[in-house]
Amino acid sequence: MSYLKLNDAAEALNRVLDQARTERMSLTAALERLLEIEVEATEARKLAARERFACLPEPWTLADFDFAAQPGVDEKLIRDLATLRFLDDASNVLFVGPPGVGKTMLSVALGRTAVDAGHRVYFTTAAELAAKCHKAALEGRWKTCMRFFAGPKLLIIDELGYLPLPEDGASALFQVINQRYLKSSTILTTNVGIADWAGAFGDATVAAAMLDRLLHRAAVAGIDGPSYRLRGHQNQADAMGKGVNARVS
Repeated sequence: MSYLKLNDAAEALNRVLDQARTERMSLTAALERLLEIEVEATEARKLAARERFACLPEPWTLADFDFAAQPGVDEKLIRDLATLRFLDDASNVLFVGPPGVGKTMLSVALGRTAVDAGHRVYFTTAAELAAKCHKAALEGRWKTCMRFFAGPKLLIIDELGYLPLPEDGASALFQVINQRYLKSSTILTTNVGIADWAGAFGDATVAAAMLDRLLHRAAVAGIDGPSYRLRGHQNQADAMGKGVNARVS
């Protein structure tokens, strides 16, 4: 087994043989159990590798999202996106709304679903993407950088509009979007309304071209509701207040 590089099966061989003698398993059943162990270990390693590559900032899943507390989210749409059919169509997803309403959490949760389903996913912020592209251009690695961002089945670009992009940032972002157009899916979160992109990114032509490609096949989820973070702070403040009042009384 070691010669065939079935290392996990080889490691489990004595244990499985003991189990086979105890439970009077057939040779075929014992062999099937060894192969199951090898397959499970291989899949676990592949999943771990996909998780490392994805760079998801938090272990969020859709089960962690409180739809009842955020009525601005179209739960039916999110559940449909979680089927990952949009990946088959190379469609995009845009989460648009003010800070704190759950855009990043939902994008990470969908990314996690895709990773678990066996897809290559990569998470970055818009500022990080622009910085990496700028550095690659200076170092003569532009084509390599573009191939990297073209590779994942799902690319998540977070926080577009939160920080000003450098002079060549909007152009770099457009080129990433353009090379993925109709080939792979992109999830993008932004606090800038679609109608305001031209002003926000300083180049109306680039903004229009980017939107044209993003929206050709896209689900747009506008979220307008209470901030998760502020709600959390308020709940904490209320709990502390109750504690203080209880000690005083």
